[in-house]
Amino acid sequence: MRAVDVLVVGAGPAGLTAAARLAASGVGRVEVLDREQHAGGVPRHCAHGGYGTWLHPLTGPSYARLLVTAAERAGAVVRTGVTALDWAGPLALRTVGPHGPETLGARAVVLATGARERPRAARLVPGTRPAGVYTTGELQQAVHLYGQHIGTRAVVVGAEDVSYRAADTVRAAGAAVVAMVTDLPRPQTAPARAVDARLRHGVPLLTATTVTELVGHGRLAGVRVRHRDGRTATLPCDTVVFTGDFVPDHELARRGGLLLDPGTRGPAVDGSLRTSRPGVFAVGSVLHPVESAATAAREGAHAAGAVLEALAEAGAEAGAEPGAESPDGVPLIADPPLRWIAPNRVTPADRLPYVLRTAAELSRPVLRVTQDGRLLHRERLRGAVPNRTVTLTARWTRGVDAKGGPVRVELSER
Repeated sequence: MRAVDVLVVGAGPAGLTAAARLAASGVGRVEVLDREQHAGGVPRHCAHGGYGTWLHPLTGPSYARLLVTAAERAGAVVRTGVTALDWAGPLALRTVGPHGPETLGARAVVLATGARERPRAARLVPGTRPAGVYTTGELQQAVHLYGQHIGTRAVVVGAEDVSYRAADTVRAAGAAVVAMVTDLPRPQTAPARAVDARLRHGVPLLTATTVTELVGHGRLAGVRVRHRDGRTATLPCDTVVFTGDFVPDHELARRGGLLLDPGTRGPAVDGSLRTSRPGVFAVGSVLHPVESAATAAREGAHAAGAVLEALAEAGAEAGAEPGAESPDGVPLIADPPLRWIAPNRVTPADRLPYVLRTAAELSRPVLRVTQDGRLLHRERLRGAVPNRTVTLTARWTRGVDAKGGPVRVELSER
C-alpha cells in the first residue's frame, strides 16, 4: 500500500480547491484522483460564461484550467483516468488506473465525487430505445468536447437554469429547440431570464406537461406529452435532452458505510464537512445535488481548513485517526415543503452557510429555525421555487444547545 497525507477523490471545483489549499499549507503529499481523462469536472464542457468573478468572468473550460493549474502549482498531484473502486481500510482505497490496480492509504480522505443527472431510464419514461437521447452532461460533452452532430430538432425536458444551458448547447450545435417541457406550473429560473429566452429564441415553453413516451426506431422520431388537463400531443423531434433531477455520485460513500442523509441522498456531514467515518470529509455536489461551481469551491476551501485542524488534533500520535467523533453536532432537519438542507448537522461553532431546496413554490415565505421550541432564527424570503437554492446564514448557530434535540428548519407562507 502506498501512503499519502491527504487523498482527494474527484477533480472538480470542490476537490481541486481543497487540494490547492491543503498542498499550499505544507500538509505533505496531497493526491487528487479522477476517473475522467482530464481534470476540471463539469465546467470542462460548459462552454458558456458565468464562472470566476464579476471582475474576471470566465467560461467553464477556462475556469477548469485555472483550478487545475492552481492545484498543481500549490504542489498537489492530480492523477486522471484513475477510478476509486472500494475501501481497503478506514482511510485506504483500492484504485485502478493506466498502470493497473493500486491501494492508497492516507491520513485523511476528501470525497468530492460530484453528482449526475438521472437518465431517461431512471425517470421511468417508457417507449422505444432510439438514438438521440441525452442528459445535459452527455449533450455538452458530445458538442463541446467531441464536436459530434446531435440532430436537427430537440425537445428539452426541464425549465431550470441547467435546462436553458442545454438549450443554448443545442443551438450551438446548429439544431433547433422545438419545445421546453416541465411538469411544474412555471419555469424554475429567474422570471426575466425565462421570458427573455423565449422572446429571443421563440421556444415554446410547455408548463404543467409530462413526457409520457419516446417514439422512434433507430433514431428518435418524437416525444409524446400529456398536459395537466388531460390533452395529449406528439412533438416531432430527433433529439431529447433530460435536464436537472440530479442525484449524488455517492457509490463510494455508500460502499464505505458512511451515513447518508435521506433528503440529499449524499453523505451526512456536520458544519466542518466531516462524515460519519473518522478522517473522511465530503464536499461539493455529492452533498447536495447540485449547486454552483462557486459553492463547491467555497466548500472545498472550508473542508481544507477542517482537514488541517483534524490532522493537527491527531498530532504526533503515530497512526491516530483525525476527528475521532464525526460528524459532530445535533441533527438538522428540513421540514416539508423543504426537500433537504446541507450540511445536515449543526454545532454552535458552525460558520458555513447552509443551502436548501423546496418542493413547492412559495411567494413570500418565512424561514424559521427552531430547537426544542426555541426560535433561533427567522427571516422572510422574496420567494422560493423548486430547483432553485435557498441560502441560510449560519449566524444563528451560536444559540444551538449542543445537548438539545434536533434543530428544525421550516418554510411557510406566514
